[in-house]
Amino acid sequence: MFVTPGYAEEVAPAATGTDTNAAAATAHTETAAQHGEKGVFPPFDSSTYPSQILWLAITFGLFYLFLSKVVLPRVGGTLEVRRDRIAGDLDQAALMKSEADAAVAAYEQELAAAKARANTIGQEARDAAKAEAESKRKEVEAGLEQKLVTAEARIATIKANAMKEVGSIAEDTATAIVQALGAGKVDKADIAAAVKATGN
Repeated sequence: MFVTPGYAEEVAPAATGTDTNAAAATAHTETAAQHGEKGVFPPFDSSTYPSQILWLAITFGLFYLFLSKVVLPRVGGTLEVRRDRIAGDLDQAALMKSEADAAVAAYEQELAAAKARANTIGQEARDAAKAEAESKRKEVEAGLEQKLVTAEARIATIKANAMKEVGSIAEDTATAIVQALGAGKVDKADIAAAVKATGN
């Protein structure tokens, strides 16, 4: 990096050829001997510390300026853009969530209204069916009652007619039995009186 004062010293030119190389090596050895160093790595040479610190400060300052003027504004701009995009996405998500909540609330309200209508329609249908069944039952009962009255009247008429004929049938039967037994001639008036006495 830097040349130490020992390397800057010049040696008087010597003869050409190998004498020049030997003279240079001798000058270098003498310079190193003057500084009291033997093969020290230049960055570890204490005589170059001030220049190294100066260049370190300059390099750090330039690097700091580069970071603060070029890199950090770009990174900050990128972060700002991303922050704005995330905020926009969050706002849009909140808007979509509120719309979804409103849609769900409307759906639930419509569902509740539909259930209420279905219950009302079902109740009305049950009531109508019950009323219709009740009216049909009353009609059937009235028809059966009418038929029962008619049947009882018919039965009473048939029974009365049968009871009227029972006496004559009993008289005819008694006459036939008496004649079959060979009792001779039977008086119909006696048989009628006997049948009448038996019927009472």
